[in-house]
Amino acid sequence: MAKRNSNNKGKSRDRVKPAETELKEKLVNLNRVAKVTKGGRTFSFAAIVVVGDGKGTVGHGLGKARDVSESIAKAVDDAKKNLIKVPLLNGTIPHEQKGKYGAGKVLIKPAAPGTGVIAGGAMRNVLEIAGVQNVLAKAQGSSNPHNVVKATIDALSKLRSPVEIARQRNISLEKLFEG
Repeated sequence: MAKRNSNNKGKSRDRVKPAETELKEKLVNLNRVAKVTKGGRTFSFAAIVVVGDGKGTVGHGLGKARDVSESIAKAVDDAKKNLIKVPLLNGTIPHEQKGKYGAGKVLIKPAAPGTGVIAGGAMRNVLEIAGVQNVLAKAQGSSNPHNVVKATIDALSKLRSPVEIARQRNISLEKLFEG
């Protein structure tokens, strides 16, 4: 029996094939962990990285290693395996959305042109790499970068474009924006 991915919770995500040359990467957090052994302390590093093309594709990854550069490289490789496509509408998101992962909760709202990315910490990195230029965002609950990044990715993966909504309801785009 195949083991189900616990953070996916049965939802299908839009996986995207990475185009290696276009992807930008951004380090969100680097954590140094000390393990005390008989011979002294052993340090290792855990890196959280987000990658994206700035045009609606974004992914996150975690890498752990004894060396900083190696942990970042592992995180980038992991992030390239977890890419999703985000619908963008005139540089912002199509509608308000909440995301949740563990104790981390986020709220993202579309914003008028010229507003910029109003978000803090880990959420700002994810939204900028995704290519969102105008958005209002708030992290609620946990401020742990791991949970905030995953909650932001969850919120972005739940977004639906107006074209997709119109197709699901079997109505025209004009009728969708009327009411």
